[in-house]
Amino acid sequence: MKNSFTLLAVLLLISTFSFGQNFSQKIDSIIKDNYQKNPDVGISVGFISNNKEYYTAYGKLSKESSMNIDKSSLFEIASITKILTSNLIAQAVIDKKLKLEDYIDNYLPKGYHLHENLKNKIKISDLASHQSGLPDIDFGKLIELNPQQPVSSVTEESLISMINNCSELIDYGKYRYSTMGYTLLGQILEKVYGKSYDEIIHKKIIGPLKMTNTFTKEFNVKNKTTGYNPNGGAQEFFKWNITASAGLVKSNASNMVTYLRAILTKGNPVSNAALITENIYYKDEKREMGLGLNISTDDQNTIYLKSGDSMGESSIICYNRAKNWGFIILLNKRDSKMRQNLLNEIYEKVLK
Repeated sequence: MKNSFTLLAVLLLISTFSFGQNFSQKIDSIIKDNYQKNPDVGISVGFISNNKEYYTAYGKLSKESSMNIDKSSLFEIASITKILTSNLIAQAVIDKKLKLEDYIDNYLPKGYHLHENLKNKIKISDLASHQSGLPDIDFGKLIELNPQQPVSSVTEESLISMINNCSELIDYGKYRYSTMGYTLLGQILEKVYGKSYDEIIHKKIIGPLKMTNTFTKEFNVKNKTTGYNPNGGAQEFFKWNITASAGLVKSNASNMVTYLRAILTKGNPVSNAALITENIYYKDEKREMGLGLNISTDDQNTIYLKSGDSMGESSIICYNRAKNWGFIILLNKRDSKMRQNLLNEIYEKVLK
């Protein structure tokens, strides 16, 4: 009987090892094939399945560099920052600093004065699920002013002016993607904790998870990628400013897998908060939204995902809590179509 149990244990170990190898090889093959078709785009991918981590990468840090991209190479994760912010909002709920159904009126910093039509109308969860109806930042105009650092023109004064001069909400309760909403969420976090967003994200996510290669204000490191716009022109990384909570965190595949591991592991503050963000706060015929997360559900799976695009880089994070897997894709070129195609191919061929 003892030998039978020993044999069974060995067979299970071999089976698990073979699955891991097969899983890794299939994803690597997909990434390699896409890189060969798009040799101007550097790719770094990290994935986790049942607590086992896998990484693959292709390309150079820049067109001029001889250094290969790897799991430690730094990218702009852009709007993936929003799920870090929504996790912090959920942690604030757990800390009893706020409630998601609270109206934003009493949480806005000094200087904001909502019009009578807007008072006791917009909930914190509305900001986090993109249905507040507030005006958004006009990136088209900002890019015309400064194509390298468009968000540098956004200041606290300009945000206050936009909100204070708003007298009517645009389609309140309907989905409309909003950088403004997540900028305000960052300011709300600052008010309830009495600290800067930078301090809060370090204290509650970056520090506890030991994400030592995830950066906010300072990111001048040797293994930083160069981003390229759709026309192939080099783009600077966005500098830290008031819109940080909406999209200015920089990270790498290794650290983002660390984040995925945390949210997929029960019983820690980040995972507890993630469970709150995964509830449905908005739904129409096209989409379901959690707090910052897109939710995709079919007969067999519920997938949580968030994409990001800076001026020169694209990214996407995706995970399945029930099946205990997740992955991050980072590209050093703004190419949302390639990013989406990689996601679809990995899901259909490997994970479905």
